[in-house]
Amino acid sequence: MNPNTDLIEYLLRLGDSALVQGQRLCEWCGRAPALEEELALMNVGLDLVGQARNWLEYAAELLSDGRDADHLAFRRDERAYRNLLLVEQPNGDYAVTITKQFLFDAWHFQVLHGLTGSSDERVAGIAAKALKEVTYHLRRSAEWVERLGDGTEESHKRMLAAIPEVWRFTVELVNGDEIEQRLFEAGIAPNPAELAAAWKAKVADVFASATLPLPEPASYFYLSGKRGLHTEHLGLLLAEMQFLQRAYPDATW
Repeated sequence: MNPNTDLIEYLLRLGDSALVQGQRLCEWCGRAPALEEELALMNVGLDLVGQARNWLEYAAELLSDGRDADHLAFRRDERAYRNLLLVEQPNGDYAVTITKQFLFDAWHFQVLHGLTGSSDERVAGIAAKALKEVTYHLRRSAEWVERLGDGTEESHKRMLAAIPEVWRFTVELVNGDEIEQRLFEAGIAPNPAELAAAWKAKVADVFASATLPLPEPASYFYLSGKRGLHTEHLGLLLAEMQFLQRAYPDATW
């Protein structure tokens, strides 16, 4: 067994979640409600893809089996992906996209903030660079939640409909597993319990400002992206994202 098995799994979770969320945001290209929003969404998406490359490159080095970051991104099947279930969900309308982005950003910020103190210098360095970008991501999505939630009657109604559509998938954001616990004990990853508490506090604060009700904590979902058990949406996303690389494997330009 690879002595870095836990770390590899964790790196794949971070990289896959960033990659899939970035892919979802890029689906808004040419469809966003305003030009400024399209540019903002594309920038956030590109930030996440860049972060994904950094995590996957490190994972590939630790795997040391001949695969690189591109191979991990474009040649793995759905069951080998370790992204959060939340990020693979369809964009829906703009209220759904913003709600999903905010819930992810609030989690992502806390994770990266914790990882900047990692005993693994490579992890700490990647996290510190990504944190600068995600600080902006969180500020932007939180402001949009407040703007839509406490905006017009129509925007408030759409936010009320969006929250339950994605809330059940937040169970993975607050429930750590044995891999995360072992990495915390090794000084590599942050404390899962503290991450969950910080995420809950941030979400509660923004929802209150947005005049939106805070749902009861999600406690169970029968699938788990961390274990490769995904919803039907990830396979469709990967089929589109991976088509060229699978159709022309090892092609060079």
